[in-house]
Amino acid sequence: MHNFSYFWFRRDLRETDNHGLFRALCSGLPIRPVFIFDRDILDKLSNKNDARVSFIYRELMDMRARFQAVGSDIEIHYGPAIEVWKTLLQNQPKAVFTNEDYEPYALLRDAKIAEMCALGGIEFNAFKDQVIFAKNEVVKDDGKPYTVFTPYMKKWKMALGGNPIEAYPSELHLSQLEKFVFAEIPTLAQIGFEASSLIFPQKEIQQGRIKNYESQRDIPSILGTSRLSVHFRFGTISVREKFKKGAALSEKWINELIWREFYMQILWHFPHVVTGSFKSQYDAIAWRNDESDFEKWKAGKTGYPLVDAGMRELNTTGFMHNRVRMVVASFLTKHLLIDWRWGESYFAEKLLDFELASNNGGWQWASGSGVDAAPYFRVFNPQSQLEKFDPEYKYIKTWVAEYGTAAYPKPMVDHKMARERCLSVYKESLQS
Repeated sequence: MHNFSYFWFRRDLRETDNHGLFRALCSGLPIRPVFIFDRDILDKLSNKNDARVSFIYRELMDMRARFQAVGSDIEIHYGPAIEVWKTLLQNQPKAVFTNEDYEPYALLRDAKIAEMCALGGIEFNAFKDQVIFAKNEVVKDDGKPYTVFTPYMKKWKMALGGNPIEAYPSELHLSQLEKFVFAEIPTLAQIGFEASSLIFPQKEIQQGRIKNYESQRDIPSILGTSRLSVHFRFGTISVREKFKKGAALSEKWINELIWREFYMQILWHFPHVVTGSFKSQYDAIAWRNDESDFEKWKAGKTGYPLVDAGMRELNTTGFMHNRVRMVVASFLTKHLLIDWRWGESYFAEKLLDFELASNNGGWQWASGSGVDAAPYFRVFNPQSQLEKFDPEYKYIKTWVAEYGTAAYPKPMVDHKMARERCLSVYKESLQS
């Protein structure tokens, strides 16, 4: 007998303005929340102190407390998602509600679970929640996807004008959650991880930071960016709500949210970018891939202070300023001629706000292989970037304590030589 439905939380860890949860709560049956620590994802994480797992666990416990305050709970399971759903569907719910995910693994997983539901006569309902526009909603007039940001952005804003952003006040319907107690919540240790000591960014920020975003966003020594990326990544805040608030404060900040959606639709339309260059001819580049050079880059010991400060900030905090991300990515791919996939993988391991589409898009942009990319002959000069964006060396002094002393290494590569080598290798590889 169908007397309840499931709502499956994934990258939408909030009960406010949650599209899929709203649809579930308004469906007429009690809703049982569920979250799965998916072993198919977690088993690939080698660092058992991974801060992202701690972040997810903390947010789940906070949300669970709020559910318990209204007499409900959340089922939290650990195992391969498909296997967990094989068990859950034996309870014969009327439906499974969730929000869409557009990454290749998630698309395959959801297709399998939707098929399992269909075989059991169970509805599978997925809704758009993590973006304003998804899939084919913003395309060229001929139906083809955009591969250059500026026209995509203009079309995106035109589309928004004809489709005002809706709100989904799921928080007003929590009385529809099923009344139950789930006593089998696994501990962080039971899913194979340790609690992280990293400090996570706040969900709320002062409006002044968004108002001043355009003038301050490139200065790594100050808190000039929103630091909301981890919350957008795991859905602990609503992109719709933040967009509506930010639209009145900063056009530049809104454009950054649109960049996020641009890269997501690139991933959806062109899934080959996960493992290969968007521009396939760039897969022919003769990378040096020197492992000792890579280790120096990872450790922040290149002799270029802006690169080293960025890498040390990343290794220590799980965050790196966006301007610095561009410099360190350009340095790895063009100064050292190391495959962008090496850097992308390292960022994926270290970034608290790691998001596949944006990380992949950013690395391909830096290497010249992606959509709307920096041309291969554009090679950032790390010293010029330092003098422009950290002229008083405040950022450097924060992260590279030994800078200016005999203990600081000399540059591992000469900029002029590296630039000429890069141009030669790229040109020869792309012409062959």
